[in-house]
Formats: sequence, C-alpha cells, structure tokens
Amino acid sequence: MTGSFTLRVSLIVLSALLSVAFLYAVRWSDRQAHRTPGRTPLLGRSSLVFGVWLLATGVAGGMGVLSFETRPPTMLLMLVAGGALTVGTAFSRLGTQLATALPLSVLVGFQAFRIPVELWLHRGYLEGVFPVQMTYAGFNFDIVSGMSAVIVAAIIWKGRAPTPLVMGWNVLGTALLATIVTIAILSAPLPIRVFTEGPTNVWVTGFPGVWLPAVLVQAALLGHLLVFRKLASEYKPASMPEVSPSST
Repeated sequence: MTGSFTLRVSLIVLSALLSVAFLYAVRWSDRQAHRTPGRTPLLGRSSLVFGVWLLATGVAGGMGVLSFETRPPTMLLMLVAGGALTVGTAFSRLGTQLATALPLSVLVGFQAFRIPVELWLHRGYLEGVFPVQMTYAGFNFDIVSGMSAVIVAAIIWKGRAPTPLVMGWNVLGTALLATIVTIAILSAPLPIRVFTEGPTNVWVTGFPGVWLPAVLVQAALLGHLLVFRKLASEYKPASMPEVSPSST
C-alpha cells in the first residue's frame, strides 16, 4: 500500500515544516548565544547533521533497506538510532542553548503540530494504510497532547502557569508519545506483534512513510525533553532557613 498522493505529499510537507522550524529555532538561539563572548554558532553544524539524517532515512526508505522482518530488524535499528540522536541532541550544548533561549510557551506550543499529524494518521487509516489502533479512532490519544499544548502555552504566555501544571502536561505528553510508539511497534510484523487485525504497520518502512518515526516522532520527543530541561533550569527550590547557634 503506497497511500494516496495527498497522503504522501502531506507527510513530506509536515516534515519540511518541522525541519524549517527546527533550523529557525537553532538560528534564533544562536543569536541569543552571541551575547556571550566566545560562543560559536551551531546552525551550520546542526544543519549538516540534520540534513544527513533526513537524507539517509529518506534514501533508506526509498531503497527498501528498512524492514521489520530482517534479522536484526533494520527498522528497529533506525528507531533506536533516531532516539539516541534525539536524546543526545537534547542534552548536548545545542539542547542547552535551545532550552535556554526559547521561551517556555514556545517549547510547549510547538507540540500543537501533533494535531495535524493525528488528522493525517486518521486519513491514512481511512485509506487502509494504518491500522485503526494507531489513530484516535482506536488507542492513539496523542491528539490530546497537541490540543492541550495550545491551552497550556497560552496560560504560560499570560504568566499564570504554575510549574506543576507544565510538568504534569509534559509528563502526560511524553507518556502518550511513548504509548503510540509502542502501539506502532506492536502492530508491525514482529514476533511480539499483538494487534493482528487490519493492515500491518509497514508503510513507515518506505518513503516518505519513514519520516513519520524518523522526523515527526523525534520532533515530539525533542520538544518534551527540552521542556524538561527548561523546567529544571528555572526551578529553584526554596532555601532552608538557617538555624543560628543560639536557637539550639
């Protein structure tokens, strides 16, 4: 199943928009970092690494290199590599720069991109590309992350969002992301497959389907990790009162 022209082009467009948003965020954070003497810009290096990842996954998908049925499953290896790259980025100098420079409302509001992603997934289900459990008609409630991101970002922007609210939202969004990734894996042709009804989740092994886990999922994960870093850097626990010797 190749999916309709609209489905394929929509994924390419979504991936392109997220790529532009990422590079723009790096450029913005570079400008902020320039205020610190001796800091070198990271846009060029980030563009190279991201461009190589985008090209490599796209070519691998187009050439049929990725599969759940090889031993070891090359698709799972790509997922692990993508996750490692994303986590590494989040806790690298670039991740520190992004978490420091970007407002919390922007980092949270960014997750609104998951609304069109979920609508796109549902369209794929209607076309017989994805099984129902990978959409909001089944067990995928990731659209809640996108819709709530708009609300929480607005509250943050107005200065009325307590840290526990943002932290709770971020934990929920991360959990929902982990849930749909797990469902997608359990819908693939693997020995651990649980969902056997409907189409098998193999469209993501080709092009442009591979950019769903390689770009869109990684973008959501990076966004959540940066929010965690932002909250950790801004949270200052209340200091314990000093006890004078005379009071003992």
